[in-house]
Amino acid sequence: MRTLDAWPQVDPLTARASSTPDRTAVIESETGERWTYEELFDEADWLAGRIAAACEGRPDRLGIAMETGIDFVRATHAAWRLGTAIVPLDTREPTEQLDFLAEKAAVDAIVATDRTAEAIADIEGCPVFSVDETDVSGVAALPAHDGGTTPRARYPSDTHLIMFTSGTTGEPTGVKLTLTNLFASAIASAFRLGLTRRDRWLVSVPMVHMGGLAPLVRSTLYGTSVVLQREFEPAETAAVIRDFDVTGISFVPTMLSRLLEERWSPPDLLRFVLLGGAAAPRDLIERSEAAGVPAYPTYGMTETASQVATATPTQAFENPGTVGQPLMFTKVAIIDDGDSCAPGETGEIVIDGPTVTPGYLDDEATRRVFDERGLHTGDLGYRDEHGRLYVVGRIDDRIVTGGENVEPGEVQSVIESHPAVAESAVVGIPDQEWGERVGAFVVPQDDTEPDPDEIESLCQEELASFKVPKSIAVGEAIPRTVSGTVDREAVIERIRHG
Repeated sequence: MRTLDAWPQVDPLTARASSTPDRTAVIESETGERWTYEELFDEADWLAGRIAAACEGRPDRLGIAMETGIDFVRATHAAWRLGTAIVPLDTREPTEQLDFLAEKAAVDAIVATDRTAEAIADIEGCPVFSVDETDVSGVAALPAHDGGTTPRARYPSDTHLIMFTSGTTGEPTGVKLTLTNLFASAIASAFRLGLTRRDRWLVSVPMVHMGGLAPLVRSTLYGTSVVLQREFEPAETAAVIRDFDVTGISFVPTMLSRLLEERWSPPDLLRFVLLGGAAAPRDLIERSEAAGVPAYPTYGMTETASQVATATPTQAFENPGTVGQPLMFTKVAIIDDGDSCAPGETGEIVIDGPTVTPGYLDDEATRRVFDERGLHTGDLGYRDEHGRLYVVGRIDDRIVTGGENVEPGEVQSVIESHPAVAESAVVGIPDQEWGERVGAFVVPQDDTEPDPDEIESLCQEELASFKVPKSIAVGEAIPRTVSGTVDREAVIERIRHG
């Protein structure tokens, strides 16, 4: 019997356009313009021909330096029609960083738009092009091309996407993802979130990150629609959700929090709000329940093509802090010193299954995190007696104070139980006497200013003395990276100066 990988596959858009050409593929919220799958196929096919002409053949890896929008969608599908792996590049990064990432990924060319051409103009080592006319020096417009291109079939195990993440390694590392990874993730997600023919997934997070790109892949597989919004803005996003009959959203927790601060009420058609990129604070889940928001807290990684585990709203509301059971096909183990942990015991989260990357661009980085059990995530968590997963932090974030280990997530959970606290971040602050001391940065709930003395007393009641924060600062928002994770160095500086 031959395996699925024994047969070369056409690109996802070609398969979808031949199956349901008249279904709506993409809606651009700013203009209201719509593309059917047939129209999107025609434009991607034409762009593929232009890219092939510019590169004098089929590039093996193509950098895409664009904002969230239809151009990013076209470029992705054009590359996959050529049998080319895409490498999303975040144009908000400094030119030096983009140059480094392009070299590390060994891209054959980079495509941008006139809006983003300036960011890649000085990149060396590969040609850079704009899909439209541009006056930016060093960036050429793609050549005209009359026809389309002959698709190049690739095997499901071939790399289709290289996405950079700091992930398990602490520095930008290129994650290789195959079509098998992407499709397995899409199928498993559909089983957890449900699927209807009229689904429309709003993408208002950057498509250079997994949370923004995954809905594009999934919708193409499902034959449903994506609604694109270049940038999130609470009032505008609320209007887009309402006006375009959005049924699903990918958000980082701060985005949902900002919507709720505007007293947003979800429309009846909205089926799910997938919360990823960072832990959802307990207070946010409670506010979601009160507002009728169908919140699905999720734990995922670029290395797993997005979701690993996702809680349904009922699970999330009844079991504060959980991210639910693992998705179909995904195996999650909790390991401590090589042994499996019993329910309730904290250990490292190890993942295996068809969504897991075959590895990084850097072979040494791959060897560091993979063994016979699977991918060692560097994340700490535990599972309860029903198999629900709870993520409590990262091994690297563990605080060692006076020889005692402190898990930041445990301390945060206690702090966020205070009614005046919306969310918190707990970090280790270098200390000459103790090595590290526990510090906490607290964001107020509404206009109520939390009293640091009350928070300290609460922690003293609930935690061992060495886990009680020695420094507590209050601020308007927790510093975060562009992907939504806590910027721990910035938090330490805020606490030091608070």
